[in-house]
Amino acid sequence: MYYAMRAYAVVLLIFLTISMAVPVMAANDDRYSYITVQEIQIRLDNGSAVIHVNYKVEENTRFIFFLLGKQDLKNKLMKILNYNDAQMKRIDLSSADFTVENAALSYGNGIYWYPSHTFNIAIPLLSVQSPQAVKNFTVTREFPGGMGYFATDPRLIQNEAKNTTISEREYR
Repeated sequence: MYYAMRAYAVVLLIFLTISMAVPVMAANDDRYSYITVQEIQIRLDNGSAVIHVNYKVEENTRFIFFLLGKQDLKNKLMKILNYNDAQMKRIDLSSADFTVENAALSYGNGIYWYPSHTFNIAIPLLSVQSPQAVKNFTVTREFPGGMGYFATDPRLIQNEAKNTTISEREYR
């Protein structure tokens, strides 16, 4: 009888251990802490990137945001985006907007290159939009290969052209 009870206790302990491990093994790659990212949209605007993130937060954390504020949410989103110099413009419990100045490299005359970028989690839907093209990706951790594009603001192109004018002596 004693050994039978002991065997039941061991089986119950194994069952509890497995039931606790299954949710951890089933964790999504698009989740970071209490945030599940649904979509990231990046709009390239001259040399900067305007980033819009759609996400869901766990229901039981919403009350904490109302009591303590959204600083922890902002920090976690910054970690997900993996941009050190991103500036938050707007945040709520389902989406946020960030701006990254000088996200693209300028080659002058309104020509830009937005380099590849790695995120810290898998992004279910990633859209990168320049004035000329849109690239869409599903379930990715990075924007691969980069993207070249042209500025749409003619004043910017003229200002860059004035700053990079070659004198007649250098040209000859």
